[in-house]
Amino acid sequence: MKIHEYQAKDILAQFGVPVPRGRVAATAAEARQIAEEFGGKVVVKAQIHAGGRGKGGGVRLASTVQEAEQHAAAIIGMQLVTPQTGPQGQKVKRVLVAEQVDVERELYLSLILDNSAGMPVMIASAAGGMDIEEIAATRPEEIHQVLIDPVSGYQPHHGRKLAYALGLAGEPFRQALQVMAGVYKAYTATDASLVEINPLVVATDGRVLALDAKINFDDNALFRHPEIAALRDRDEEDPLEVQAQELGINNYIKLDGNIGCVVNGAGLAMATMDVIKLAGGEPANFLDIGTVNDPQRVVNAFKIMTQDPNVKGVLINIFGGMARTDVIATGVVAAFRQMDLARIPVVVRLAGTNVEEGKRILAESGLPVITADDLGEAARKAVTAVTH
Repeated sequence: MKIHEYQAKDILAQFGVPVPRGRVAATAAEARQIAEEFGGKVVVKAQIHAGGRGKGGGVRLASTVQEAEQHAAAIIGMQLVTPQTGPQGQKVKRVLVAEQVDVERELYLSLILDNSAGMPVMIASAAGGMDIEEIAATRPEEIHQVLIDPVSGYQPHHGRKLAYALGLAGEPFRQALQVMAGVYKAYTATDASLVEINPLVVATDGRVLALDAKINFDDNALFRHPEIAALRDRDEEDPLEVQAQELGINNYIKLDGNIGCVVNGAGLAMATMDVIKLAGGEPANFLDIGTVNDPQRVVNAFKIMTQDPNVKGVLINIFGGMARTDVIATGVVAAFRQMDLARIPVVVRLAGTNVEEGKRILAESGLPVITADDLGEAARKAVTAVTH
């Protein structure tokens, strides 16, 4: 789950990470009032779940309360397009109005799980304020990392190693260590999957501040944090993904292709998308239906996919272990009976538990289902069906 910048800063502040003064506004009048409280010299920042907001005109400096009001009026309601939103952009519904900070240096700091090491890794760079992916690709020597054993947790030597690598000294060095400790506490206490500060700045007055902040959370741990779950902004999420969750399909992610996928198991779903691409096609979604014996779950999957105008065909790939393929087949038949699916070619590959019964149900249904015996054949048939 993602949250807005202003929410991330509030959480970091609770764990001792210094942030600039700021408040969120939903109208230009509210923005003006906040700017007056901060002396007029503020930055007005669009609040959407995407980076690169400044490149799209979503971050603007104001020297007076009048400018702050004008900037807020221009930003609120705009369809902000950034490198992370795609060409459709995202509508801005609120702005963060924060005090301006005179910056001496911009740094980068983040904490994320290193899956290969099985530990959190803290990442820092002196190239703050820039796309970290670009820095990693073009100047990898500027990326500094330390693995943190979760048993012993963050230790001062972790912070010292990174602070020395960043060239910090004196008071900024000391403050940076406090920031790193606070980031680790926030990461572990909230079950975050990512904490990122870009930029982390050294101000001309010596303060070290999180000028921007991003926190993502592990969805599977949200039941432990109702106060964090309450921060969810569904308007920032894809409507189909929200609807899928409401229908009990928690593992659905919309993509840009035209072949909808219904698969049981995340690993098999990833493999299915890979094989579709190898066959020359493009998957329209990741959809793990889960290990369930419920025909309605299959119907719900079709309800979600058929609302995506890009979907021109569907590939169902089920390997039944605990899941029964005959139940899946029953769900496919029910979906055809309940919805107009004649316009969409449907390719079904079943294997595993009760596979012969599943194939019999499909064969006797009289439905125009395209069957396949293995995944490679199914992918090729799906690609052929949507291109002819």
